[in-house]
Amino acid sequence: MKQNGRFMVGLVGVAAVVTYLVWTGVSDTMVYYMTPTELISRIEADPTFRDVGVKVSGRLVPETHVSTPGTVEHRFVVHDIEDESVTFDVVFRKPLPDTFTDSPDMMVDVVLEGRFNAEGEFEATTVLTKCGSRYEASPEELRT
Repeated sequence: MKQNGRFMVGLVGVAAVVTYLVWTGVSDTMVYYMTPTELISRIEADPTFRDVGVKVSGRLVPETHVSTPGTVEHRFVVHDIEDESVTFDVVFRKPLPDTFTDSPDMMVDVVLEGRFNAEGEFEATTVLTKCGSRYEASPEELRT
């Protein structure tokens, strides 16, 4: 019985350590993305929030992408997915991902990482795109 007791104590100890490691690992890797509405209201409430790097998730406004010839500077507009009236301009000075498409018939969700500058533009250091319509079957393909 003494050996079973030690085994159970060891088993509980190992389970506690594993639970702790899983919990802290999940907590450390969770990333919160602000919405454009949250970002704009936060900056209006506290202008010093412009100095904080954030991640923002939104949707590309179709046909707003403009690239500067001879450079890798890209400008486009992003709106809130739930409230399309909330928009902000984005400037990105690196090559865009392959899935970035500025087409009026496609919805392109973007995750931006960067800062909101004093001129009212979001200076993105990273742009990630998710274009579900590129990978989903069109309604015509589903009917066949």
